[in-house]
Amino acid sequence: MADQRAPAGTKRDRATAQRRGRILDAAVMCFLENGYHQTGVRDIAKRAGVSLGNLYNHFAGKHDILAEIATLERTELAPVLALLARTDPAPAVLDGFVTAYATYLAKPENVILTIEITSEAIRKPDIGDLFVANRAELVDALAAVLTRGIADRHFRAMPDPRDTAHLIIELIEGTAYRSVLSGLAMGKLLSGLKDFIMAAVREG
Repeated sequence: MADQRAPAGTKRDRATAQRRGRILDAAVMCFLENGYHQTGVRDIAKRAGVSLGNLYNHFAGKHDILAEIATLERTELAPVLALLARTDPAPAVLDGFVTAYATYLAKPENVILTIEITSEAIRKPDIGDLFVANRAELVDALAAVLTRGIADRHFRAMPDPRDTAHLIIELIEGTAYRSVLSGLAMGKLLSGLKDFIMAAVREG
């Protein structure tokens, strides 16, 4: 591939990266508008303004494009992971996490892409591995906050903080889906979501 042959930082390398990014952006838009399975590589190439051959210079096919998008999800989660790594009191960190993650997920494009990636992850092991790795990192970071909160007596004892972290994340995701499907702004659902989560983990 051209981006592998060109030395890093060269004009050619930058142009290749821009073209690759344009293909990914076009694929995201196609998946959002038509769904993964209803989108063909020709649709993506046309949307990106590149030839089919040019697209194949960067990606072996539609599956590889989705795998790249799943990989990029990790980059988008970086601010949320940084928030979970803060040393503020655990309740404040949890509150901030719920707000940030719910707000991120409640964008219609993120809901649709998550559904598309998740459904393909069930069918394809490599996509599934990426999805599981992203989720595991988020769960581990949240579980560490819960564990710290238990040690500081802010949170009640839990059989397994990782299980609780999974449940919290799934609850946030479900609320985000509800927000998009019902047309209710996440801001209207957030206080109830936070109240439920805090009541479930708070000491006493």
